[in-house]
Amino acid sequence: MDKPIGVGILGFAHGHVNAYCEEWGKLEHGVKVTAGWDHDAKRLETARQAYGIKAYSSADELLACEDIQAVVIASETLLHAELVEAAAAQGKAVVLQKPMALTLAEADRIVEAVHKHHVPFTLAWQMRVDAQNLQMKAWLESGELGQVFMVRRRHGLPVALNDEFVDSWHVDPAYNRDIWADDSSHPIDFIHWLLGAPDSITAELESLYHPEIPNDNGIVLFRYIGGPIAEVSCSFTCTAAENTTEIICERGTIVQNYGDVPSCNVPRPEGAAGLKRFDVSTEAWTANDIASPPHHGHRIRGLAKPLAEFIRGEREPIATAEEGRMSLRMVLASYVSSREGRRVRLDDPAIAQV
Repeated sequence: MDKPIGVGILGFAHGHVNAYCEEWGKLEHGVKVTAGWDHDAKRLETARQAYGIKAYSSADELLACEDIQAVVIASETLLHAELVEAAAAQGKAVVLQKPMALTLAEADRIVEAVHKHHVPFTLAWQMRVDAQNLQMKAWLESGELGQVFMVRRRHGLPVALNDEFVDSWHVDPAYNRDIWADDSSHPIDFIHWLLGAPDSITAELESLYHPEIPNDNGIVLFRYIGGPIAEVSCSFTCTAAENTTEIICERGTIVQNYGDVPSCNVPRPEGAAGLKRFDVSTEAWTANDIASPPHHGHRIRGLAKPLAEFIRGEREPIATAEEGRMSLRMVLASYVSSREGRRVRLDDPAIAQV
């Protein structure tokens, strides 16, 4: 293989970036993390020691290095727009960790920078490259199950039950808005990826446990003209679960289990199917041979390979800047709907005010 492509990390706030760094230590990926920057000196020093990288005192200093051809931006969400603008101006390929931005205005800045400087760009969405998710999407696109009537995606974490989590940047309104904006973005983007952008959104978001960890539970309904009806249900006070995805179709039903942290990280029945479908024609359930990972960390690590392929120019973006902006619009629409108690179209001007 040719000399690995040099990669710099802008911010180590988002823990997923550590899985990428560890995986990219393997020569077969063709990329090498050589440098890092973080405004948090302790975080930066931890990364320097863990990965043997050069630590830079400023993002601009790192971006000026000619040996770095791509960057992963895994800082707090507040910093995403300015870091994308700086990286794009230096001609670097950009991998951006979710969520894309805090506001639509910030997302617009990211889209503009990517187009102005013509740089490769992708969002790092794990659900879009998960093998079981890809199989479900393929089944729907084949049309073999007929009309799709309903899609339900349950997603969760137990983090809001941890009192120490209140001190993390993930729930700091300045850095990341709240846990809903942070992590509901995963399943909401999944719905966008699977079905496209909906016509309107209706949501109920609630703060049910710790008063300083707002919006720890919520349900969002996505209306598509002529169907399907889709639902995202998120609990960040969830310790255990099983079913993750349910898709009801004209000629059968798809069920996925063990697809998120609460379902994947707890004991499960031996031999339990992670993905299966019922076909009306055979009147039987058939288990798919794509195994569920032993724990959710395997799914996160699974993103390292397609991201490396993107950086090497061997695959298209996992999600474009425009797709990321639409997924963000869907998340922000859920706030408008919950606060105002109404169905919200995606062209509603109130979304830009969130």
